[in-house]
Amino acid sequence: MKVTYDQQTDTLNVILRDDVAVIDSDQGRGVVFDYGEDGLLVSIEVLEASSWVTDPTKVDFEQVGK
Repeated sequence: MKVTYDQQTDTLNVILRDDVAVIDSDQGRGVVFDYGEDGLLVSIEVLEASSWVTDPTKVDFEQVGK
């Protein structure tokens, strides 16, 4: 998994797997799901990310459970 933030376009991407997105599904309010040819989720795009989060350049990762 990889998280990227493009400051010029104010777009946050959460890339879940290394695959080519062939279908984009607009979820509304600036969120887009990208699906691969196999129908599985490839990435999540958040448009105008700075309006959704306090600091789009900061990511806290916490593993819970075993």
